[in-house]
Amino acid sequence: MIEDKIKLHAKEAEEIVYRYLPSEEGFQKKIFEAMNYSMTAGGKRLRPVLMMETYRLFGGEGAVIEPFMAAIEMIHTYSLIHDDLPALDNDDYRRGRKTSHVVYGEAMAILAGDALLNYAYETACKAFDMCDDMSRVAKALKVLAEKPGIYGMIGGQVLDVLMTGQAMDKDQLYFVYENKTGALIEAAMMIGAILAGASEEEVDAICSIASDVGHAFQIQDDLLDILGDSHVLGKPTLSDADNGKVTYVTVHGIEKAQEDVRILSERAVRGLTELKYENEFLKELIISLVTRKN
Repeated sequence: MIEDKIKLHAKEAEEIVYRYLPSEEGFQKKIFEAMNYSMTAGGKRLRPVLMMETYRLFGGEGAVIEPFMAAIEMIHTYSLIHDDLPALDNDDYRRGRKTSHVVYGEAMAILAGDALLNYAYETACKAFDMCDDMSRVAKALKVLAEKPGIYGMIGGQVLDVLMTGQAMDKDQLYFVYENKTGALIEAAMMIGAILAGASEEEVDAICSIASDVGHAFQIQDDLLDILGDSHVLGKPTLSDADNGKVTYVTVHGIEKAQEDVRILSERAVRGLTELKYENEFLKELIISLVTRKN
């Protein structure tokens, strides 16, 4: 079953990520505890798994991918810590556990997010000592720096915050989804392709596929916020409505959202099929992401 395969790959990715976490010692022990609390809260490990599977798609071998797998999960986790803060989404639970600011206080949660972002780049730079082709690592690091930034994830978050409680048109909503969610998924898959030696054309194709995956993933997230079970999700449902957020569902309705999830996921799988490489699990993973219940 695909669920069992996903769990197996997620466990593999998680073990890799955990090897790069800081030891909880020294005068700054509290920040290490806060970082590790959020990093070990579970989750799908979607981004490192997508990175590894794209690396394998293009024939990648060796451990050079591993620091980047840890780094992308650190960046994703930092964004979640900050998203949960009272000034943003004001969530007290994530993945069935109390959020960082509830456990450690707002100041330490902010610092934990900052620390994970910085530590992600420290970690990714370890790849320079693990690969003979420095240009691949440099290109991958460039993607890791750009996609989470003001022209990527943070850019999407900015518009999302500014438009909370206001009418958002289709172009604005697409911008938010393309960047807030899609940018890190694009980064993960592009880095996997780059480190495996994919051509520029192939990396561009992967970026388009990842964009569709990210967009479909976020629409499904919006659907789950309305239709999902809070016990299965590990967080409260209807939080978008409570916070006055405009989502794909509020703009287009449930049926249109469900149909567009299907179209985007099918296009992503078709794009993978058109490449000359094979990774059946990667295709199955993409399909499962848009039919998930949590």
